[in-house]
Amino acid sequence: MSLKNLLGISLDAVPPDKALVAKLLAAAQRNIADAKLQGLSAENRFDAAYKAIMQAAIVALHANGYRTLTSKPGHHQTAIQTLPQSVGLPQAQVVVLDALRKQRNLSDYSGDLIPDAISAECLACAVDLLAQVRAWLQAHRPDLS
Repeated sequence: MSLKNLLGISLDAVPPDKALVAKLLAAAQRNIADAKLQGLSAENRFDAAYKAIMQAAIVALHANGYRTLTSKPGHHQTAIQTLPQSVGLPQAQVVVLDALRKQRNLSDYSGDLIPDAISAECLACAVDLLAQVRAWLQAHRPDLS
């Protein structure tokens, strides 16, 4: 399935904006820095790292001229699951990111605790995804980076 096939279903077309890309990349970097703060609970470190993952995924879509329809449920899932189409992310990596999304839902909506190991995994995934999105931008959309 292509990103274009999702128009009107879970994606909307938008003109790529260099300033927005820069703001989202900077926000993701700040969230990664926050996720490294050991004085925070594992849940808050996880939340900051997960937010960085979402911001990187939003950049990936935006650089291709799309955004998720936030008025419909599942926009986090869409942002993550379109990463293979938007920046060529391997499916195995998407599976891990989607598991983190599910963990975030359990924490936010059921109060489940986040173990330190899961928080650390989320941080590592955020750092890796942000680097991959930056590399993709340099290679495919240098006008936006």
